[in-house]
Amino acid sequence: MKTKVLLTIFLVCVLIFTAACGAKEQEKTSKESGENQLQTIRVANWSKPITEQTNLLVDEKKGFYQDKGLKVEVIPGAGGGDAIKNILSGQADIAFTDPGSLFFALDKGEKLRVIYNIYPQNVFNIVSLKEKNITKPEDLKGKTIGVYSLSSGTRQNLLVLLHQVGLSEKDVKIVETGLLNFAPLMQGQVDATAATDTGLVIGKEKGLGEVNVMEVKDYLNVPSDVFVVTEKTYQEKKEELKKFLEAYRNSAEWMIENPEEASSLATKYAIDGKDEQQNLQIIKLRNASSVSKETNEKGLGTLNVNVLQQGADTYQKLGLIQNQLNLKEVVTEELIPKK
Repeated sequence: MKTKVLLTIFLVCVLIFTAACGAKEQEKTSKESGENQLQTIRVANWSKPITEQTNLLVDEKKGFYQDKGLKVEVIPGAGGGDAIKNILSGQADIAFTDPGSLFFALDKGEKLRVIYNIYPQNVFNIVSLKEKNITKPEDLKGKTIGVYSLSSGTRQNLLVLLHQVGLSEKDVKIVETGLLNFAPLMQGQVDATAATDTGLVIGKEKGLGEVNVMEVKDYLNVPSDVFVVTEKTYQEKKEELKKFLEAYRNSAEWMIENPEEASSLATKYAIDGKDEQQNLQIIKLRNASSVSKETNEKGLGTLNVNVLQQGADTYQKLGLIQNQLNLKEVVTEELIPKK
């Protein structure tokens, strides 16, 4: 009798264990099946995954893109030109790039479309130590100015600023200082340096003293970054692109409303995100650059073709591109979600 009872208990335990394992396996299979059903969208980035792009990196936690049936694969790059090359070669669907790189590609005859305005505010600036008394662009005449590299947005935006006040590259001495460009400024090797708002935050963290800052947006407010696709992708993947832009806007709105949470998540997902307080400063700056008069009226991502045309015309006058571009043929708001 005792043996039968023990045998019965054993069989019941086996059945319970088997059922539990089956349920777990079914859950795993269901999850894998769900992941397999997601459509992959490949985003060619201009950089490695950094703090200012936290909203694009945290889908594992937040599910902005998964909720739209998408799986986002971010492909790192070394500049906006890299992002453009990756969509032209078919390695990616969408380029996270700057207008300058867009203009260069259009100048070469590439068929591209601008579909979303990521940062409508120009984030570039010219920084000098207070003691140099450089307070306006005209004061840069005859000065030595550092840039990240001669092919970087820092040089391009410096030239744009000079052009707006009637100066040219011949009126200054431009030197390549690399990404650690605030060190030469602090050591007196340059009179001023071209940088970005987030670069200035990091410079101050490293001991940069009292400075004067000239913001390029006060002279020509061309967007810092936009989403660009090839004409082929635009025609063939409109539904996927619409879903992506809806998800991206949702993620950008989340980061604007929850900068502290974004700063905390950046410590895990961004390669430069170890310092949460620094993350918060960077994210607040990027949130501010995501909005404009147009986005307040029509929603995030709204494009201003006239401003982009001004930028293209200025690049041609500077000799950075050869051909006159018609941005009305390139810019479209068809895929941007309504407010």
